[in-house]
Amino acid sequence: MAMKALWIGAALGLVLLSQQVAAAEIVSQPRADFGREQVSRSARQVADWVVDSGDNLEKPFVIVDKTNARIFVFDAGGRIRGASPALLGSARGDHSVPGIGERELSDVHPQDRTTPAGRFVAALGRNFRGEDVVWVDYDAAVSLHRVITSKPEERRLQRLATPTPKDNRISYGCINVPVAFYETVVSPAFTGTDGIVYVLPETHPAREVFGSYDVQERAGRRNAGAPPRGAQAANSAAKP
Repeated sequence: MAMKALWIGAALGLVLLSQQVAAAEIVSQPRADFGREQVSRSARQVADWVVDSGDNLEKPFVIVDKTNARIFVFDAGGRIRGASPALLGSARGDHSVPGIGERELSDVHPQDRTTPAGRFVAALGRNFRGEDVVWVDYDAAVSLHRVITSKPEERRLQRLATPTPKDNRISYGCINVPVAFYETVVSPAFTGTDGIVYVLPETHPAREVFGSYDVQERAGRRNAGAPPRGAQAANSAAKP
């Protein structure tokens, strides 16, 4: 009886250990590090997927949350380099009108002023005024750049400073950020390398646009779909 009790005790110990290992595996799933930034569920899920899947190809990446008018810049390992409010296309929508990049600004109708959603390989370049920008979608003339203040009546600086995203839809489609944020976070992140910009959709699910998955949900299914490692050995050890 004493020997049987020892076997049972050892088996229970192995089961508990295997459960702890399984829990540790879930916790250790790769995640994006947002630091202390407040972030929406969609932005966190997409950023976690980027890190877990390696979709950024070891390049710096950016998450643009259109719904909340926020931008997050990460290094290649998924650590936050900075976050900021952003100004976006005034029209709601996730696609660019074909040929819009070839139009003059005066020919871009209000309903066509969208910031397209999707995954873009982005790089530093120059716009037609010779200013440095990060080209997000060159064909559609969509870039990430310093806030434009040439039209005071648009109040772009004031819009960036308000706590609500409701007044951040003002641009023709480009992503405007504060000058200091562009020069100290965005530009250094893309200096000497290209990067990936993920613009979250506002009319479609993110999974549909990126083919992404929920990292936590996937880890839970993986661990629930098979007995924890060591469980089989524990069960056999319990037999006297």
